[in-house]
Amino acid sequence: MRRIKLTKEEQWIEDHAEEFVPVKGKLYDEIVAAIERRKKDTVLNIRVNSYDLENLKQKARKMGIKYQTFISEILHRVASA
Repeated sequence: MRRIKLTKEEQWIEDHAEEFVPVKGKLYDEIVAAIERRKKDTVLNIRVNSYDLENLKQKARKMGIKYQTFISEILHRVASA
């Protein structure tokens, strides 16, 4: 059987799965709605300064996340403010 490589976050979730409890009703609907709002469903192609991109990549590495995820989170925070 082929083993799937998990991210650190996914591995943490798998290791702590027994701590999670089932959710029903209104709370479940709120969680589903929150996930839907964060779903990435559009592609964006832009040109950026290579110096800026390298700085973003370095900051993302320090945080332990992918740089595209980091950029997406920055855009989300600015758009939601």
